[in-house]
Amino acid sequence: MPSEFEQNLEKYAEVILKVGVNLQKGQRLMVIQATFASFPLELATFVEIIVKKAYQLGARFVEVLWDHPQIHLIRFQHAPRDSFEEHPIWRTSAALEFVEKGDAILGILASNPDLFIEQDPELMDINRRTILKHSKHVNKLISKNATNWAVIAAPVDGWTDKIFPNLAPDKRKAKLWDTIFDICRVNQKDPISAWKDHNNQLHARMKFLNNKQYSILKLKGPGTDLVIGLPRKHIWIGGSEVSQNGIEFTANLPTEEIFTLPHKDKTEGVVTATKPLSYGGSRIEDFKLKFSEGKVIEATAGKGQKFLDQFIKTDEGASYLGEIALVPHSSPISQSGLIFYNILIDENASCHIALGRAYSPCLENGEQMSDEGFMNAGGNMSIMHVDLMIGSGEMNVDGILENGIAEPIMRNGEWAFDV
Repeated sequence: MPSEFEQNLEKYAEVILKVGVNLQKGQRLMVIQATFASFPLELATFVEIIVKKAYQLGARFVEVLWDHPQIHLIRFQHAPRDSFEEHPIWRTSAALEFVEKGDAILGILASNPDLFIEQDPELMDINRRTILKHSKHVNKLISKNATNWAVIAAPVDGWTDKIFPNLAPDKRKAKLWDTIFDICRVNQKDPISAWKDHNNQLHARMKFLNNKQYSILKLKGPGTDLVIGLPRKHIWIGGSEVSQNGIEFTANLPTEEIFTLPHKDKTEGVVTATKPLSYGGSRIEDFKLKFSEGKVIEATAGKGQKFLDQFIKTDEGASYLGEIALVPHSSPISQSGLIFYNILIDENASCHIALGRAYSPCLENGEQMSDEGFMNAGGNMSIMHVDLMIGSGEMNVDGILENGIAEPIMRNGEWAFDV
């Protein structure tokens, strides 16, 4: 008889494939690393479960693009210093082929956040820019929901040590698995039904905000006094979405956010991070941004100043906002009291903003717009999209209607309206 852990792995795989990507019978599936995190070979057993479950659900073909972070570490340590603009084009081409054909894409975000912490930040930045450059078209299509896709997390060595340093080493991975099962509703009696209820709740809040069509958001909290203008005909998104090929999917597991796009040129004020950012092998802590006419004009960090400066200079759009997301402080991820050093999970513990590319589905008819039309309507374009956590139990958010009337959206980190 399978152990409870083995049963939960099976249930997690089912949630991933039925709720996350919502794999269709006869559809192909590609499993890849998400962002710059290469999922290690220690996840082979878990990936095998996903692949087997995918075929049982009727997948026509499943491809796994394996990677291993230690190989990348060896490269940073020993490769020629002038070789970091090299990129395996076949990886991007393979992903592009699947996306363009409407196949399902599953990304796994699982890495040791400290693995590259001692590597040359200049090389890290060159590598990051190279990956972004070559992934630009794929990321653009995915951001337009050209097909059904999802990103998930799974525990790996190093990451578990970072989150649970006070636990006995042999208990850390099991603890993180249990935590992921909890925040992804796997431990509930009927996880699929639990996700349906959760998505319905997110949709209700999304509908409320879309009906309001606030022209401005005002965010206030410790170290934050920010005014964000919203473009006309913006769309709030939360929970499951529908891809351009007509498949409902839930892009992030877990997800607790309701998000939309700011107007590229209409953010003013200061914002202070409430959680560190772990991204692309780099970490930034205790940082503050100042905006004028939508653009970051000042950026300071207690740790990782150089990385922060590099992010903002990635391209012209990297210093403008592409997302504002609202997450209640009562989110189960926030209530865990943990910092996960994993952007997928941490962003669902806190209200956040994102520097860089805006998601075109957040604007009416955005998927059909040209880049120029999207930007003229207020959307931001960039090869990057990086979430920065700014929320807390002291965050207040007001929505300003076109007639100037202010209405509470969040008070002390919680929703101020019922649905």
